[in-house]
Amino acid sequence: MSCSSIDGSGPMDANAQQVANAEINLPYIDDKPKADSVSATKPPTDISVNTLLNSMSLREKIGQLFFIRAEGYFKNIGDESYQELSSKIQKHHLGGLIFFKGSIYGQAVLTNRLQELSKLPLWITQDMEFGAAMRVEETTRLTPAMGIAATQNPDYAYQAGKITAQEAKALGVHQIFAPVLDVNNNPSNPVINVRSFSSNPDTVSQYGQHFIDGVHSQNVISTAKHFPGHGDTDTDSHLSLPVINHNYDRLKSVELLPFKSAVSNGLKSIMSAHIAFPNISPTPRRPGTLDPYILNRILRDSLNFNGLVVTDGLEMRGISAHYSPGEAVILALKAGADLMLLSLDEVTAIQQVERAVQRGTITEERINQSVRKILQKKKEAGLFNNRKVDIERLSEIINSPENQKMADEISRKSLVLLKNETNILPIRSHRFPRVLVLSITDTEDENRGSALVEEMNKYHPSVRHNVFYRNIEPDDRQEILQDARWADLIIIGAHMYINSNGQNQFNTSQRRILDDLPTGTPKGVITFGNPYALKGFPDADVQLVAWDDSDHQLKNTAPALFGASKISGRLPINIPGAYDMNEGITLPQTTIRYDDPEAVGFAPDSLQKVDDIMNNAVFDSTFPGGVVTVLKDGVLSYQKAFGYETYKKQEPVHISDIYDLASLTKVTATTPAMMKLIDEGKVHLDDKVSKYFPEFKEGQKSEVAIKNLLLHNSGLPAFRIYIDKLKTRSQLVEAIKNEPLIYKPGTTYEYSDLGFILMGEIVQKVTGQRLDNYVRQTLYAPLGMNNTYFNPKEVGTWISSRIPPTEKDTIYRHKTIRAEAHDERAYYMDGVAGHAGLFSSGTDLAIYTQMLINKGSYAGKEYISPEIIEQFTQRQTDLINRGYGFDRKSERFSTAGSMTSDQSFGHTGFTGTSFWVDPERNIAIIILTNRTYPYRSYGKNISKVRAAVADAIISSIII
Repeated sequence: MSCSSIDGSGPMDANAQQVANAEINLPYIDDKPKADSVSATKPPTDISVNTLLNSMSLREKIGQLFFIRAEGYFKNIGDESYQELSSKIQKHHLGGLIFFKGSIYGQAVLTNRLQELSKLPLWITQDMEFGAAMRVEETTRLTPAMGIAATQNPDYAYQAGKITAQEAKALGVHQIFAPVLDVNNNPSNPVINVRSFSSNPDTVSQYGQHFIDGVHSQNVISTAKHFPGHGDTDTDSHLSLPVINHNYDRLKSVELLPFKSAVSNGLKSIMSAHIAFPNISPTPRRPGTLDPYILNRILRDSLNFNGLVVTDGLEMRGISAHYSPGEAVILALKAGADLMLLSLDEVTAIQQVERAVQRGTITEERINQSVRKILQKKKEAGLFNNRKVDIERLSEIINSPENQKMADEISRKSLVLLKNETNILPIRSHRFPRVLVLSITDTEDENRGSALVEEMNKYHPSVRHNVFYRNIEPDDRQEILQDARWADLIIIGAHMYINSNGQNQFNTSQRRILDDLPTGTPKGVITFGNPYALKGFPDADVQLVAWDDSDHQLKNTAPALFGASKISGRLPINIPGAYDMNEGITLPQTTIRYDDPEAVGFAPDSLQKVDDIMNNAVFDSTFPGGVVTVLKDGVLSYQKAFGYETYKKQEPVHISDIYDLASLTKVTATTPAMMKLIDEGKVHLDDKVSKYFPEFKEGQKSEVAIKNLLLHNSGLPAFRIYIDKLKTRSQLVEAIKNEPLIYKPGTTYEYSDLGFILMGEIVQKVTGQRLDNYVRQTLYAPLGMNNTYFNPKEVGTWISSRIPPTEKDTIYRHKTIRAEAHDERAYYMDGVAGHAGLFSSGTDLAIYTQMLINKGSYAGKEYISPEIIEQFTQRQTDLINRGYGFDRKSERFSTAGSMTSDQSFGHTGFTGTSFWVDPERNIAIIILTNRTYPYRSYGKNISKVRAAVADAIISSIII
C-alpha cells in the first residue's frame, strides 16, 4: 500500500491505448441518486445479496468498487475535507474507505458519522502490517514481519495477527492489508525489506499463514500482498513501474510459494502488485494489477483463488504514470481485480467505467461479479444489521495490557546479535563507566534515538546522546567528536531505511563521521529497520539487528544491551558478504529488567491493593513515606513511592530515594561478605572467634564460632548501652570483645547486634579492608549498585540529598539525623559497622536480591557459589527458623505475610526497612520507609503493613 504519487513515465501497451481512445472527451454524466435506486433508502437488514444487487443502478454498482482515502482524525462537519469525503460517499455510492493516519477516537467517530451518511454500509479497510499502530496513534505497535520471523516462533506471527485484528475490529475496520507474503531476496529492494518475513519462501509461507490465522480468528479479513511477488525488485513502484524478468518456473519455485500455500489454507483476499513480468505475460509492460495473465490465469486458474482481489494504490506511479484513472480501473476489472484502491480521480474513473459498460467495452455482469463479492462480505460481517463502532468498548480492547505485553515480548525476542567481540555485551558500568549513543539518521530529526537513551539511563549512570542528522550544524558535529573522546564505549544507532534508489548503506557524510570517531574506543552498531546497513560498519565490535526505529522497538532494545533481557533471535535473511540465514548469538538474561507488572503475570491493576495499604499507612502515621519495590522473574515489575519525607508533607518521596537500612546492613553487607570469604576458603563457619580476638580464648567464649555469630546464638547479649561513655570505634569494639556471655553458646537464640559488629571487624582482619570498602569493591560496584554506601555524606550531595531524615535525636546528637547512620553505635564507629550504617535504594536492593535468587550470580558473573547461597538461606538451627545471617519466614506471624512460601528468607531494619525473597516464586518484596521519624516511638507497628503488602503482592499473581 502506498500514499500519494509523484512523476514517472513509461510506454502504454496497445490494449490500454485502445481503451484510452474509446474514453476520450466523455460528456458529463449526472451523478445524483435515482429516485427508484436503493440509495434512496437504506436496504432492509434481511435482504439477500442478489436481491440487493438487482435493485441497484449501474452507477451504484460501479461506486461499490471504489475505496477512497480517509484520515482518521477529528473533523468538524463544516471542515472542507469532511464535506468532500461525505459528498463523495453519498453522490458516488462508494463501497468503502481506506483509512490512513488517525487517532483512535477520531477514526471511530468519523467512521460512525460516514456510516450513517452512506445508504449501503461502508467496507472499512486499513494497512496494518505492524499492527494498528502503523496508522492509528496509541494502538499496539508490533514488530515488522522480518523481526517476527527472527524470533523463530511462528506463534508470535499468530499473536501479531490476532492483536492486529482485535484492534482493527474495535475501530470498525473489516479488512486489513497484511501480511506481506513477498520473499525479500533482493537486499536493494526499496519497498519491501523488513516488511517481508524472510528471504526464504518456506519461512514466509509458515509465518504468513500463522499471521493470517490470527487475523481470521477475529473474523477480520486478511489480505496477502503483493501478488505475484514484490520481493526481488530494485525499483520503487510508488515512483515508477518495476520490472521482474524471471520466467514462470522461477516465479513458481520462489515468489508464488507463499501465496499458493495461503490460498490452499483459505486465504480470503489478495492484493496485486504494480510490477511488469515481460517473460511471463504477453503484454510485457503491463503491471500485474492490470494483467489478466497474472490475476486470472495464474491467480484464479492456476492457484484456484476465488476470494477478493484488491489493487494496490492506483495513484502509485507504477499505474498512474501510464494509464488514466478510468483505464486503470477497466483494465484491473478485466484482469480480475475487485476492489479499486485510491484511484487518482475516482469521479472520472466512475464515469469512464460506466461509459465503458454502455459501449460494451466491459460487461455489467463483470461489474456484478465483483460487487456481489463485496456485498457478500458486508453481509457476512453483519453490517446490514449494525455498521457502527462501539465507542464505549475502545478503551477495553485497544492497547490492552495483554496486547502490550505480547508486543513487548515479540520485540525483545526479535533482536539478533551477530557480533560481540571481547564480550562487550552485556554492558557493565564498572567496565564502561561512560557510554555515548550516537544516533545516525537520514532525516532532520534532532531527537532520533532519544527513547533508546531514556531507557538505557535506567541501567547505566552515565549515558550521553548525540544525533547525526541531515544538514547537521558544524558545532553539533564537533560536539559529537568531543563526546566520543569522552566515552569508554560508543553505541551507534543506524536509523536508516533503504531509500528509493535501493541505497542501503551509510551515505558519504555519515561515513565520514564514523571514520572520525576515536579508533581505540570500542564501538557497537545497532540497525533499526535496515539490517543490510551492518555491512557499512564491518569493524564494529558489536553488531545487533533491531527491526524498526519506533520508540517501542528502541525501548525494548535497551534492556538487551545490559543483559536485562535475553537475546536469542536468528537472522531470517542473508546479508551478502557478511552473514548467512539463521546466524545469531544467544545471550541469556542476567540482570533485572524494568517492565510492567503484567509482563510477569500480575493481574492488571491488582497491585492497586499495595497502593491502598501504603497510602493508608501514611495516613495513619505509621511512617511519613516510603518506597515499595517488587522484583519477579528477573523483572522490576512494580516500584512506587508513597507519602513524604516528613509529616510536614513538603517533599514527596521519589522511587530513587535512598534509605538508612539499619539492620538490613546485616544481610546486605556483613552476611554476603562472610559468604564470599567462606566461599573462598578464607573463613570457615566452624572457625572460633578466638582465632581473631584473644578475648574469646577463655571459658565459654572459647566455644563461640563464626556460625554462632551468624545464628545469633553466641551467648552475646542483644546490645549494651556503651555510647553514653564510649564514643570511638576502638573503644566500642574493645568493649564488645570483652563483653561477658549471658548464656552457653548454641543453647539459646538472642538476636544480637554485638555479634555482627564483631563479624564486621573480622572481615577487616581477613581482607585488610574495612567492611565498607570491601563490599563496595567486591559486590556493590561490579553489581551496579550505584546508590549503596556507608557514610553517604562523604560520597556527595547526589546521594545525600536523596535521603529522607530518620529521627530527631534529642539524646545523643541533638539534631535531625539525615544521611548519617541512625544507629548510635554505627554512628560512633565512623558510620561503618557490621550491624547497621548502610544506605541503599529499592532498585539497588532489587539487584542484590536478584543475585540471591540467581544463587550467587548476576550479569554473567558468579559472586558467591550456589552452594553457599543455599546453605546460608536454609534453616540452620533448631532454636528458631533462621539461616546464617538471614531471617526465615516464621511459622506464626511473619512480616513476609501468610502467602509467601515456607522457603522465604529476608530481614527487617529498625528504621522501617525490609526485604523478603520467595525463591519458589522468584520474587523479592522490598519496603523502605523512615518510620522512626520524627521519633522512634512515634509510628505505629509497621509489621502488619509489611505483611499486608506481601500478601497483596502474592495474591496478585495470576500465572
